Amino acid sequence: MAADALSAGRRPLRRRRCRAPAPAAALAALALPLALALAACSAPSTAGISTVAGLYPLTYVLERVGGRDVSVTNLTKPGAEPHDLELTPRQVAGIETAALVVYLPGLQPAVDDAVRSEARDHALNVADVVPLLPAPTALGASEPAEGSPTDPHVWLDPRRMASITDAVAARLSTIDPAHASGYRERATAFRTDLAALDAQYRQGLSTCRRHDIVTSHAAFGYLADRYGLHQVAVSGLDPEQEPSPRRIADVISYVRQHDVTTIYFETLVSPKVAQTIADETGARTAVLDPIEGLPEGRAANYLTVMRDNLAALRSGLGCR
Repeated sequence: MAADALSAGRRPLRRRRCRAPAPAAALAALALPLALALAACSAPSTAGISTVAGLYPLTYVLERVGGRDVSVTNLTKPGAEPHDLELTPRQVAGIETAALVVYLPGLQPAVDDAVRSEARDHALNVADVVPLLPAPTALGASEPAEGSPTDPHVWLDPRRMASITDAVAARLSTIDPAHASGYRERATAFRTDLAALDAQYRQGLSTCRRHDIVTSHAAFGYLADRYGLHQVAVSGLDPEQEPSPRRIADVISYVRQHDVTTIYFETLVSPKVAQTIADETGARTAVLDPIEGLPEGRAANYLTVMRDNLAALRSGLGCR
């Protein structure tokens, strides 16, 4: 009786109409958008906060520390020379709207300009974290060069790379405190990898007969500084700068006088000059990668390329 009265109060005729079976096509049409809407509401976002890096090594730090909590844009495309980077309007807009921009001053002038105009309040200058060495000049002497007073290739020293890692983790934790513990944990894991890499270099280069590394451009000052090597560069900090005939002659003379057996060139620059010096001196050539970027399609990362570099150095320097 009570049930009948309750049904009557709810207008059973209208209730039956609401329950009438809908055509199958109509149900299907409603089901898909509903499912998509529910998925959008319930699925966690994997995009993370927006970050930007000027070139690959800094991109790798952001990826290792940020994990799934950040999205990372590398301004330099794979296979491109980072020194020559020209920014598109879209990239400049991305620098302006990013939560964090990590860059190295003096390496990419276009990035320096964009940071000054668009990202002063949300940029991490690596030179503020790790003091930069003077730019090498004449046969490896550490003296400032006109227009390029410092060497930006700081990532080639694993210990300095660890300091950059800590700074990135600290900035991300401040920007995104909800994920601070994750940033700290991933930074610690990356630091462990870098400490292992440093130990491999120390051990691997401790028994070498030679300590001179002749390179196609002056990118290895930090590596040489850390592990007791002497860099002799054919070109300066810019690998696209053509060395003078006098410079090439000086390097050839140095190679002959110091029993250098290997001339190192790199993956993103023509090996022509290095091959010329090798041909003139009877030396061989080998790749020593400054890791400014990775060739397009290459299955590698910062750690694997650094280990490849160690193997190349051990072979060229006669390490036991």
